[in-house]
Amino acid sequence: MTLDEPKRVRDEDAFDVEAVRDWLAPHLGGQTETPLVRQFSGGASNLTYLLRYPDQDLILRRPPAGTKAKSAHDMGREHLIQSRLKPVFPYVPDMVAMCADESVIGSEFYVMRRLPGVILRRDLPSGVSLSREQAVGLCRNVLDRLADLHSVDPAAAGLAEIGRGDGYVGRQVAGWSDRFRRARTRNVPSYERVMAWLAANQPADVRSCVIHNDYRFDNVVLDPDRPWHEPGAIQGILDWEMATVGDPLMDLGGALAYWIEAGEGPLANALRMQPTHLPGMLTRQEVVEYYCDRMGLPTENWPFYQVFGLFRLAVIVQQIYYRYHHRQTRNPKFRFYWVASHWLHHRARQVIKQSRR
Repeated sequence: MTLDEPKRVRDEDAFDVEAVRDWLAPHLGGQTETPLVRQFSGGASNLTYLLRYPDQDLILRRPPAGTKAKSAHDMGREHLIQSRLKPVFPYVPDMVAMCADESVIGSEFYVMRRLPGVILRRDLPSGVSLSREQAVGLCRNVLDRLADLHSVDPAAAGLAEIGRGDGYVGRQVAGWSDRFRRARTRNVPSYERVMAWLAANQPADVRSCVIHNDYRFDNVVLDPDRPWHEPGAIQGILDWEMATVGDPLMDLGGALAYWIEAGEGPLANALRMQPTHLPGMLTRQEVVEYYCDRMGLPTENWPFYQVFGLFRLAVIVQQIYYRYHHRQTRNPKFRFYWVASHWLHHRARQVIKQSRR
């Protein structure tokens, strides 16, 4: 089984390796070797690098160059959440050190221990197949870990302070609407009708808990030596930059925005980021029923959470495309993100139309 491996660092994402080596040495018992640095290609927001030392692999996380939205790239917050969550939720990586001194590499960054394993991206690794029963088991494993996270008491984890109390749903609708309007370019839909529908149909918060806010297959680390459909196959969860205290159904809605089903057409398949189209993978409706049954949560307002998830993903895509459009990045994979915005708009409008029947 091939583990998730990084590639050469992109020129625009390079940093001063010697400066990191010197800053990190006291946190590693005085280790003076210069690490081999590689970059992971997954993700489009904060950047992730491998620091390979002779005796260990570490991970460095930092914001991309040219970003100014502190709230979206707060390294200290991301580090704090994982540090406090680890004792009560074992699927979080071990933190090593946080650097708030931007003079070291031009931005804040933090370092954690690597969780080696298999990460499922667009397709299964070469030579790997899943039966229908195994696909069902894998889906349930992924959902069980999300339910475990949502069962964590924010106060017990020392994270109650990052929440803002009741009204999470309303704040999210207003906040993401504002972000979209500020990041919109002329080649994407206005989303005004979608935003108006969300504002008019928002339910009250169903619960307040720790949420991941970017829960997908490619943020889940699988044990390469254990069948993925069996309990215990998931050994870690990554990318906590958007984690907070909020409504669990909003978290599930965000996760399902990435969930492409078989037969949804060539554009959907072209934009697919995880292998949820395979035979046996749960449908979105089955995901909702399984999760809500386990958590004892209602399903009657599900169209709202589904539309919100699609809209939120559209904003994330647009914020990234905005950087490409204004030449803050030249990463070629962002070139056609505007197409994804049109497709997400179409999906959101479909759900709204069906909810009125």
